[in-house]
Amino acid sequence: MVSHSVWIVGISRSGKTARLVEQFCSWVEPKKTYTESFYTKKQGREKSDNVPKFLELKPTEPGVLVLAANDDNRRELGDKIVTSTLGKYPVRAKTPLGFFQDEVILFWPLLINSLNLKAQFPVRLRPETEQELATKLWRPQLDEETLRLAGVNESRLVRRILDLLQLAAYSGTPCEDIAQILARGLGENTTNLEPEFLASLLLDWRNWCLETGLLTYGIITELYSQHLLSDRNYQKHLTKRYQAVLADDVDDYPAIARLLFELLLDRGAVGAFTYNPDGAVRLGLGADPKYLEGLAERCRIETLTEPPPQSLKEQLARQMVELVTESIMPLSLPEIVHSIQTTSRAQLLRQTAEVIANAIQSQQVEAEEVAIIAPGLDAIARYTLVEILVKQNIQVESLNDQRPLISSPVIRALLTMLALVYPGLGRLVDRDAVAEMLVVLSRKQQLSENSTDAMNRVSNTDAMNRLSTNIDPVRAGLIADYCFVPHPDRPNLLPVSAFERWDRIGYAATKAYGEILEWLEQQRSQQELRLIPSPISLLDRAIQRFLWNGSNLPYEQLAALRELLETAQHYWEIDTRLRQIASVETTPHTTIIEFIQLLRRGTITANPYPIRPIGGARKAVTLATIFQYRSSRRSHRWHFWLDAGSPLWSKGGAATLFGAPFFLRDRLGEPWTAEDEKLAEEQRLRRILADLLSRVSERVYLCHSDLAVNGQEQLGPLLPLVNACVNVISEATVN
Repeated sequence: MVSHSVWIVGISRSGKTARLVEQFCSWVEPKKTYTESFYTKKQGREKSDNVPKFLELKPTEPGVLVLAANDDNRRELGDKIVTSTLGKYPVRAKTPLGFFQDEVILFWPLLINSLNLKAQFPVRLRPETEQELATKLWRPQLDEETLRLAGVNESRLVRRILDLLQLAAYSGTPCEDIAQILARGLGENTTNLEPEFLASLLLDWRNWCLETGLLTYGIITELYSQHLLSDRNYQKHLTKRYQAVLADDVDDYPAIARLLFELLLDRGAVGAFTYNPDGAVRLGLGADPKYLEGLAERCRIETLTEPPPQSLKEQLARQMVELVTESIMPLSLPEIVHSIQTTSRAQLLRQTAEVIANAIQSQQVEAEEVAIIAPGLDAIARYTLVEILVKQNIQVESLNDQRPLISSPVIRALLTMLALVYPGLGRLVDRDAVAEMLVVLSRKQQLSENSTDAMNRVSNTDAMNRLSTNIDPVRAGLIADYCFVPHPDRPNLLPVSAFERWDRIGYAATKAYGEILEWLEQQRSQQELRLIPSPISLLDRAIQRFLWNGSNLPYEQLAALRELLETAQHYWEIDTRLRQIASVETTPHTTIIEFIQLLRRGTITANPYPIRPIGGARKAVTLATIFQYRSSRRSHRWHFWLDAGSPLWSKGGAATLFGAPFFLRDRLGEPWTAEDEKLAEEQRLRRILADLLSRVSERVYLCHSDLAVNGQEQLGPLLPLVNACVNVISEATVN
């Protein structure tokens, strides 16, 4: 029997997603769309007669499940499908993990019956809250001797153990089998902690979460793979809801996604899947591309052989791979590959930014056609590159630049305000924090109401410069020195007249300080009368009164404030659930202290730039790590490969989770040797080079400094490429 499902194989930018959308259109409107549109125009192949029957989709019920590797790709794929079909056929577009989460919550009553759980609505834990609660649960067992044997600190060990649960769930392995797999995989190369001990901690954690109705990503995935997917009632509902499944970039999916696909195909659904042999971006983070590739046996295979449009892959990939893996010398790279070489990394950052600025100002290339890609981006590199380019009026877009919320002055000011209103928080406040709060809460926005379009075109730095403040840092420091009264329970702010020379403060600052003081007194009074429902309400009041005030805030501040409110709402939702447990006793001020300390540890982050800016695409240079850039599926005319001599290039720009190789389905529990690691790094480097070269169309700059930021010599795997460059830009050339 010939399969109606299709397996589309192609390298980056070969048209896989377009072919996936074309396949969907051929299912829903075969007479209208399944002509010579894709096969004959792009691939030069004959039109296939193997077309499934018309999918009878109801306008109100999505009968097609659409999956994408990450949230950004999900939005784009959903938009393409809606545009191609004029929105006539509703689809459900999700990421694999998002789909598992929705299904577990939707069928929670079924799980209550099958697992004998308490009848309560589940609450999902964020990773940072998950780690905090797991640390509290395990702390009696994670003594100093245990941490010494593990060789890592408490936070790192807790995260490592929690990741094991998620990796096992992704592979379809029950939690009870984790100890056996670790024992076989680690063998004599143990971490000095017994696998049975680690597995027992995870079992205690999972059972405690299920008893309290708390769901982590790992528990959600395990519930779906071990209980829902094998339940006959669920299978009946699932296959009734979906007639077809479309999955893009399945090389980045966890192993249990294949179990889902096979169930749908067994029950008569049709499928279309795309696979990139140069992909596997999330390998080591839960993806199992080799196991997913086995799904091709059930499909009709289509291979997209045409090279990506305007890419350097055909010209450079083979030569670069040979240089890196075989060190064939002497060889020189074509002139389209340039090299920027310096002694120190500081010089490299400055020189790279200057080369980009000169090229853009001389109109050789537009800002949005340039990408800076690095195996890892530290705060110094980000700041230096952004600072130099912004001074040249060149904007920079940092992909997924998740900075800690506590790094934002606005967030720190709001947390200080909480400590001044609620009792028992005085030890969290000091003079400098009060001064900063006064400056932030007295800011005024000078942008006009109709300046939204302009805000989309200026940088966050420019927007911040347009802000004025009634209390400048000097006056704020004076007020904090003379008017702030520290106290462990009730810290207080005195009237400005407590300062003998308060006339030096000035009218505007005095008035602004008086308004802040009056507002704080009102909130204290309402808090004592219990008229403030929760700290979330107080945060919202402060934002409305001092920050928003009808003005247009910069995107960076909006993102941070949004994330703060969402985090606070989530934190107090979890606190409410824990208060329902007799064994957990917390007080309101204790919860606020723990919340502030959680933020101060830097575990909560926010993306300072909007995922989808209003208006057209930003005219900005893209700054990203290898992992971020490959995940975003972008392409540019010019690439600048930063830190080309770094050994991190073979790591793919993302750390592999502890124990990840043990949970790959084709080698479940097998030991991971040094030879396996070497081979894996070589294969990963080949994929990285092939993928990046498919995403650049005109020029590649290899940016190398002899010394790393820590002063050590850089001898990474791409060093042969740097040595083979003919066009070299050095310090002497620039000077």
